[in-house]
Amino acid sequence: MGQTAGRIGDLWRLLPFVLRSREAVGVGVAASRRTERGHHTRPFSFRPDPLQSPHHDPMNCIAWNVGHLAWQEQRYWLQRAQDQMPRPDVNEGFASGGPASTPLLSEVWEAWREITEAADPWLDAATTEMLESNVTVDGKPSQYIWGSLLQRMIYHYWCHIGENAAIRQNLGHTGLPDFVGDIDSEAPYRAEAAG
Repeated sequence: MGQTAGRIGDLWRLLPFVLRSREAVGVGVAASRRTERGHHTRPFSFRPDPLQSPHHDPMNCIAWNVGHLAWQEQRYWLQRAQDQMPRPDVNEGFASGGPASTPLLSEVWEAWREITEAADPWLDAATTEMLESNVTVDGKPSQYIWGSLLQRMIYHYWCHIGENAAIRQNLGHTGLPDFVGDIDSEAPYRAEAAG
């Protein structure tokens, strides 16, 4: 496990609503990905499948957003990084620019968990050197580096976190999360270890 690898899970621990917790040992860009997953779960962590619908134009429904984030995780960390496509249905149904739909939240949650669990070993093994290397697309180095894709994913999660919170407000839900958590004790900043 590289220096960055032990840090990928750290920032995930910002919230008590994470899918799994890991012992905090430091914070880096790669660690932020798990944080976004944790925050991603908060806007609908208290409600089951009724969140699949209705669709509030121009916003997607929450379940579609979950599938869309699963699509990006699969595209980056499984398809591009490892030449794997465990969920072709996610690739077909939730790509950027794809048609709106109202899938069952339970089904897209299952797909999201399957994809993120499959992606974790690759991300856990990521090193700073790896994150600074170019992504290969169609057998050729692209203009993108893995670290930039990781940042893009973090920002993408935050975009949909806000959208999901707005959807829940529009649905009249109360008691919604309005604070990111206890960052100071759950995931304080720690410099990358020299080495």
